Amino acid sequence: MKLTPLLLAAGLAAGASAALAAQPAFTGHELSGQAKVSLDQARTIALKARPGQITDQELEKEKGGTGLRYSFDVKVQKAVYEVGVDARTGKLLENKKEGPHPD
Repeated sequence: MKLTPLLLAAGLAAGASAALAAQPAFTGHELSGQAKVSLDQARTIALKARPGQITDQELEKEKGGTGLRYSFDVKVQKAVYEVGVDARTGKLLENKKEGPHPD
C-alpha cells in the first residue's frame, strides 16, 4: 500500500495528538517564559531519575535551586513519588515518596 503525503501527514498528526492526550494536564504555563528547560526535557530528567508513569505535572515557584521548578508526581506500582527538576538548570531537586498528605 502506497501512502500519499496527505494521508501520511494526517496519520502523523493523529499520532501526535494521541501522544499529547496521554500526558496529564500541565499547570504553570504562565511561568514557561522564565524556564530554560522545556517541559519535555524536564519529563525526561524526572523519568530517568524515577522510572514510572507521570500522573501530574506543574511548573511552579518554590524554594530550592533557582526558585523555579517542574514538579512531577510519578506513579511506580502503587507508590507515588514527587520528582522536582529545576526549570532553569535541569538539576534534579527532589525524588521522594509522597506521604499520606501530599501537597
